[in-house]
Formats: sequence, C-alpha cells, structure tokens
Amino acid sequence: MTTTPSSITAPAGLRDRRSNALREGWLIAGRDLLHWVREPWGLVFGLAFNIMLILLFGFLFGGAIEVPGGGDYIAFLLPGMFALTMLFGLEGTMTAMAEDAKRGITDRFRSLPISSASVALGRALADLANSALSLAVLMVGGLLIGWRPTTGPAEIALGIALLLWLRFALLWLGIFLGLSFRGTGATTAVQVLVWPVGFLSTVFVSAETMPGWLGVITTWNPVSATATAARELFGNPTGVTSGWMAENAVLAASAWPLVITLVFLPLTATAYRHLRR
Repeated sequence: MTTTPSSITAPAGLRDRRSNALREGWLIAGRDLLHWVREPWGLVFGLAFNIMLILLFGFLFGGAIEVPGGGDYIAFLLPGMFALTMLFGLEGTMTAMAEDAKRGITDRFRSLPISSASVALGRALADLANSALSLAVLMVGGLLIGWRPTTGPAEIALGIALLLWLRFALLWLGIFLGLSFRGTGATTAVQVLVWPVGFLSTVFVSAETMPGWLGVITTWNPVSATATAARELFGNPTGVTSGWMAENAVLAASAWPLVITLVFLPLTATAYRHLRR
C-alpha cells in the first residue's frame, strides 16, 4: 500500500498546530499570572472574603444549624465553601476577559500569527492556577479551624479534582460572557447571577431542611452536586440521607461540568471569532 505525501504531512501539521496552541497558551497564561504577581490584592481580597464567610457561617451561625444524618457543621461547611469558591471565580474570569477585549489587548492578540485558541486557553490556564492556589489556601485554613478529611489519598485527590473540574467548566462560561458582554453593567449582572446560584445550593445547609420544591431545585444545582461529592470523598457529613444524589453524587459532579463545557466551549470559540473590533 502506498502512502501519499498529504496523508503523511496532514497529521503532523495538525500535531504542530496543537503543540503551538498549547505553547502559546502557556505564554499568555504567564502574562496573566504576572499581573497577579504585580497586583496581588484582588487575589488576596478574594481569599479574605471566602475566609470571612467560613468564619461567619461556621462560628456565628453554625451552632444553630443541624446537619441531617448527624455530624459536625464545620466538616459539612468546608467542602461546600470549596465549591462556592470555584463558582465565585466566574466573576474574575469574565471581568479579565472583558477588560482585555475593551482595551484592545485581545485584538492585538488576534493580529498576531498565533492560534485562535491560545488566548482563551491562556486565560483558562491562568485562572485555573489561581483557583488551585485559592483552594489550597482554603483547605489549609480549614485544617486550622478543625476540618479534617477522613478518607484515603485517592478519595481526597478525586474530591479536589472534581472541585477543579467544576472551575474548569465555569471558566468557559466566564470567558464567553467576557467576550460577549463588555458594558459597565455586565459585571453587576454576573454578580446578580452568581450570588443566587451560590446560595441556592447545599453549600451552607442541606436541601433536606428546605421546602420540597426548593429542595429539588437546590439538589440539582451543579454547585450542590460538587459540594455533596466533595463531602462524600473527603469523608465529611453530606447532609443527604436519601434520594438519587445520596448514591450518585460523584456521577452528578462529573456530569454537570461536562455539560457546561460542551455548551460554552463552542460558544466561546464563536464569540472570539466574531469579536467586535
């Protein structure tokens, strides 16, 4: 069987383009990370706010909250806060992309001979690294106030992976919103969206303590799925004593981010191609 030159060079060319996109993405991610090194206050205040929420709910309200199925409220709260932190990163991603697009930086990238995927990839890599650092700091803080994972290293690693998997999915939603909406009210609109989604979840209380209809909505929130799966994998109280989620939290936490990614990754590519100059 003979092999034509085109059948040899095409796969190699595709591999080269993918390799170039990854390399360019790393370079752009480095540029974004340097911004945080030079101006770290946004990251610091974000961490301080999340730590304040943990202390507020854990020690001010926690004594009045009972976890269905029993267990310590701090152990219940911390994995939920980890999931909420992944959601709160959405605002930062959107704002950074919107600022770059508004100031013409994204257009400068588009004028360079680089892959169209590298700009969004660079932002995704930088923000994922930011979230991983935030998660590590919160976990250390949780250990200092008494939270303890009680399972093995494999389960703990999977719990951390599911938390970052949720953040990875929300990155594409944030990038899409940042490319599509750059008005002065866009950030406020995202805040209005993020807060109800974050609080209408099982981050702070179990869905079993809510009215039936509200509990159903809360249970199927993607943030709730990740929070419940993280609690299960860390060996903490889940607040779920019956129902589908009691047996399939890890499956739900794996499926929801996949759905979000499959929807918003193509939308992000389209928004980038049609970005207004």
